[in-house]
Amino acid sequence: MAGAAAAVEDAGMDEVQKRLMFDDECILVDEQDNVVGHESKYNCHLMEKIESENLLHRAFSVFLFNSKYELLLQQRSATKVTFPLVWTNTCCSHPLYRESELIQENYLGVRNAAQRKLLDELGIPAEDVPVDQFTPLGRMLYKAPSDGKWGEHELDYLLFIVRDVKLVPNPDEVADVKYVSREQLKELIRKADAGEEGLKLSPWFRLVVDNFLMGWWDHVEKGTLNEAVDMETIHKLK
Repeated sequence: MAGAAAAVEDAGMDEVQKRLMFDDECILVDEQDNVVGHESKYNCHLMEKIESENLLHRAFSVFLFNSKYELLLQQRSATKVTFPLVWTNTCCSHPLYRESELIQENYLGVRNAAQRKLLDELGIPAEDVPVDQFTPLGRMLYKAPSDGKWGEHELDYLLFIVRDVKLVPNPDEVADVKYVSREQLKELIRKADAGEEGLKLSPWFRLVVDNFLMGWWDHVEKGTLNEAVDMETIHKLK
């Protein structure tokens, strides 16, 4: 879309989200997670582009647990372009096409991006979430439309970390936060499935819940997360 047309089309977009959409360059990958280029966050989330050019970008999803092994959830802000006001895992975003976030060794680029976004979205200081404390457990590939225009097509790194942290949520990014036990999460899922209280869960969070989370939560509680690591497989989920 040409600049002038885009300006008209997206005149109603929140200014913060608009800046991120056009300034941030996501990392394009193929289905084997090889870097094949870069593209604006805007184009990476247009369903028209996703479908016509098969744009697939690298992403990450952080699952942060406190020392009581409760999982921190966030509700995305109302101004988010994709999936506004849905509940999801602690932090979901993208490593950007920049040197520090393209580092492949030990998945350091993705870890650096996770640390950056935990500060941006939740005000968690870098010293509370050292990059070497993230455990990459696996990767999944999924596609999910948000509405008629926007959606996701991501190769998502699933990062777990157990830390007690200071929280200062950024209202441009986050509407609400809460720590949940397993039972509280099950009740949240029940309400979302029943359409109660207008609760909605992000599709990527739901994929992790349905395929991996409870088994991985066992490892969190036992301190055996390393036994669950599988970074060889790319799980194609729908």
